[in-house]
Amino acid sequence: MKGLNKILLLILVVFVIAQFFKPEQNIGDLTSIEPFLEETNPPEAVKLILEESCYDCHSSHTRYPWYSNITPVNYWMAEHVDDGKKHFNVSKWESYSIKKKDHKIEELIEMVEAKEMPLESYTLAHSEAKLSDADIASLIEWAEHVRIKLTLLPKPQ
Repeated sequence: MKGLNKILLLILVVFVIAQFFKPEQNIGDLTSIEPFLEETNPPEAVKLILEESCYDCHSSHTRYPWYSNITPVNYWMAEHVDDGKKHFNVSKWESYSIKKKDHKIEELIEMVEAKEMPLESYTLAHSEAKLSDADIASLIEWAEHVRIKLTLLPKPQ
């Protein structure tokens, strides 16, 4: 029994010490989303969907819940956010070429249509981020209009 108590105490000490080490948080300027919104012009309903279901992992500004302060949860979340931004970051929209913008919107359509986004692990903790069939239809309709608009833009020489 003494050995088990020592092991539990050691685990507790390691857990407490781990709380002093945290990954960098993704708290950039929320205005970095503006160029994306200006160019893609989502209707209000789609803007709300994007805010609740996409921006936390796909922009430079994440809204962190209380449990994100607990190690190792914070490292797990940081990894998800970094991975999400690597695939599509609306805060970097201006830096994307027209071709890349079209590709990112095409991927958005594919992922939402296949119900692969938002991730189930995200919607478990953020039930408001779950997409209804109507939400999916609205997102896809808007995204298809964005793709058409992008094809009409002049191509750089």
